[in-house]
Order: sequence, then structure tokens, then C-alpha cells
Amino acid sequence: MKIPTKIGLSLLVLLTLGGCKDLITVEPQSELAPSNVLTTQNGLQAVLYSAYGNFQNQEPTRIRINISEVTTDMAYNTGGGENLYLSQFINFTWDPSVANFLGDVWAPYYYCIRDANIVLDNVANVTASDAIKRQFTAEARFLRAYSYSILYSWYGPVPLRTSSTTVKDQARATDDEMKAFIEKELTECVADLPDPGKEQAFGRATKGAAYAALAKFLLNTKQWQKAADVSQSVIGLNYYSLYPSFTGLFRVENEGNKEMIIVSPCLNVAGYGNWFMAGALPPAFKTTPQIPGFVWTTAMANFATQYRLRSAFVNTIAANDQRGQLVVKTYVNTSGATVDLMTTPDNARSFKYWDNSTLGNNSATDVPLLRYADILLTRAEALNEVSGPTAAAVALVNQVRTRAGLANLPAADIASASSFRDAILRERGWEFISEGKRREDLIRHGKFISLAQARGVTVANANKHVLFPIPQSEIDANQLAVQNPGY
Repeated sequence: MKIPTKIGLSLLVLLTLGGCKDLITVEPQSELAPSNVLTTQNGLQAVLYSAYGNFQNQEPTRIRINISEVTTDMAYNTGGGENLYLSQFINFTWDPSVANFLGDVWAPYYYCIRDANIVLDNVANVTASDAIKRQFTAEARFLRAYSYSILYSWYGPVPLRTSSTTVKDQARATDDEMKAFIEKELTECVADLPDPGKEQAFGRATKGAAYAALAKFLLNTKQWQKAADVSQSVIGLNYYSLYPSFTGLFRVENEGNKEMIIVSPCLNVAGYGNWFMAGALPPAFKTTPQIPGFVWTTAMANFATQYRLRSAFVNTIAANDQRGQLVVKTYVNTSGATVDLMTTPDNARSFKYWDNSTLGNNSATDVPLLRYADILLTRAEALNEVSGPTAAAVALVNQVRTRAGLANLPAADIASASSFRDAILRERGWEFISEGKRREDLIRHGKFISLAQARGVTVANANKHVLFPIPQSEIDANQLAVQNPGY
């Protein structure tokens, strides 16, 4: 089952955790008095669940996905209120005042870090078994370190807050300090996390989640041999596997399958839904011959904003690639007319998150943060950087291609480390449409800026745009804060 997602307001008042969403219900609430909220198992578990809630924060997920893709060759956006901020990312004109930097990334992850620190600072005083204390500690360390890894990917090194004691002004960590902390925390928490499939509730941390988060962090920081080794640790758990059907992988009825390592669990409930499809639906959408079972009902929202895919990218997807089945090119509108989306540039749609039970904006389709296909391609890429296109590395990519209905990589793609590197990047693009990975992939491959320039974006300072700016409100509030270069 998914982690419960509502917390009593009384807990927030007791802990003075201003700005945090209601996240889980903890019963009985009488146990959560100021004198024992941080000394009982239920009380500290409530804070841990608050950390999970802030980490998963479902609604902003679509915003992080869109920002990570409209800045690349993959996605585009027009229309509606969301275009007011997304146009800044399409055109590379963002600045530190953009509200999304604070509200949708910086604040939620620091709220998670805050809650994790509260757990870690108080777990020794909890009346609970040693096993429970070790598990709470491991989960809190995982959530804190993974949150820092995401902040690092957006902003570079940030203030490394490791205590719940409030320190208003704190300098940013060095790059080495940041990388060492994230690696140490994710490595050390593994021992006390449950094996995958043995977690108490779907969505909670496991050994596989910690290894996977570390593998991706090591890949993105180009620590190739470590990334290869840690991704092999995920594979070596002998639990995860590719879901047989790519189109079925994301369906609500198949959630919790063994490909999903870390997800943002979603519900058909206001405040906890996956809003992506409401923005991806084309105007007056009714159904699509491409996916007969996807039929819009009056219970479903259809945003004015339009989450679109770039034609040049869509046209690289092979006709027999099953991943392309979730990229809609034609549809039937509510008047019964067939509309060809490809007659308008950059107008295909990603239907990866469809849910027939969507209510308003709220789909229950979980958003994958890390899945097994990512780990296979991570190990392949890392091995290639260490030893070139070995048979083992190529076989990992071919596993992903086989599930997509494609033949093994042609000889030209594995002729050299360079050609194999490019093939892996292409594969990652097709595999992870609408999962928010394209920006980090292009940055790692050194193509983020050049591809932007190739599609006509004016990039005055190439070094500036590979990191986003620290939110201006944080710069104003923290006297030791230093803005990223160029902002």
C-alpha cells in the first residue's frame, strides 16, 4: 500500500514546523502531546512520514519534470498560466526570482531535510526497540542524502544542514564536502534498511533505493567505477527486473511492480495527485486510436497549458519502438474529428501517466524517480567510460532495447566508446520521456548548451546555465549565501 498522506495539524503546531503540508494521520492523537511527541515511536514516525511527504510532494513533480525537459531537446510548452514560467526555461532567461526554484524544489527538499534531522536528533530518546531505532535512522539518513543529491543536481553545493538546531546563516558546502557527505550517508544507511519487497509500506526506503540513488549520484558526478560498482549492487540484490510491457509499466493497476525502485506515490485525491496528464492532453481530447483504452471523461481536467514534445526528438523514435506507443500523434476530439498533432511543430504528447480514474487534475499514476531500466543503463554508461563498449556493457543496453521491441544495437553503435556513449544517450532519451532526466543526461554528456544553441536559444554564458540559481529569497535570508556564477 502507499504511505498514508495526512498528518494532524496538532503535530505541526507541536513541532513548529511552519510551511509543511498535512501529510499523515497518526492515531491516537492524544499520544502526541508536547512532552512526548519526540519520545514515542508513533510521534517520531509521524515526523519521518512528514519527511517522506515533503520528499515525494506529488503536485510539484510535474513542474520539476517540465523544467528538466523544456530546457532540452525533448519537451516544449505553450498556453495557459504555466507557460508564463516555462517560457523562461524554454528561452534560457530564468533568474533567481523565479518562484519555482523556491516553492517547488528548494523548500520541499529542505523541509524533508529538516524533518529527517529532527528524527536523527531525537531517535535515541524514543521508547522503541533498537531495531526500530536503527530503521528510522537509516530511513532519515536516506531521505536527507537523496534530497541533497537532488538539490546538488539543480544548484550545485548548498548549505549542508545536518542538525535540527536552527542556524539561520550558513555557508554553502564545498563540492568535495557535498559529494563525500551524500556518498557516505547513502552507503552507510544500507545496512539497516529492509530488502526490497520487505518494506512496511510501498514507497518507504529499501536497500535497493539507497544503492540506486547513490549509483545515479555517482554517475552524474562522473565517478565512473564507483557508479558501475554500486549499480551492480542493485542488480545483485536479485529482486528488480524490467516489467514485461513498457506501456503497462506505468498503469495504476501495475504499480509497485519490480521495476520501480523509488517513486512518488500518487492518489486520486486533491493535493496528492499526479497532475501531468491534465497538461499533456491536447485541446478537446476525447480518445486516441493509438491507445484505444484511453478515453477522456467529464470527471477529468484538461489544462489550458499544453505539455508538448519536440518534433525533432519524436521523429528519432523508431516506428517499432514500443516506447513510442505512449507518444500520441493523433487523437479524436470531442466533436468526433481526427486531429493530427504532427501538422503543428513540436506538438506530440506524452501519455505515460494516464489513469482512467482521474478526478479533476488528480491521477493516481505514480511518478517513477528511479527504476531498474535506469540502473541497467547507468552501469552500461559507467562501464563504457571505464573500459569502452565491453560485451557486458552492451548486453545491459540490449536488455532495455529488447523490452522495447527493438533489435540489439547495430555494430556501428558499439564500434567505439564514443559511438556507444552516443547510443546510450539516445536510448536514455527514448526510455525516460516525461520522467525529468533529460537535463541531467545532457549536462553529463556535455551537450546541454550546444543543443540549446542548435535550436536557436541565445546562451550568453554557457557556464552559467548548467546550474540553476539559488532562490533569491534564500540569498536575502542567509547572509553567508553565495549565488551561483553569472546570476
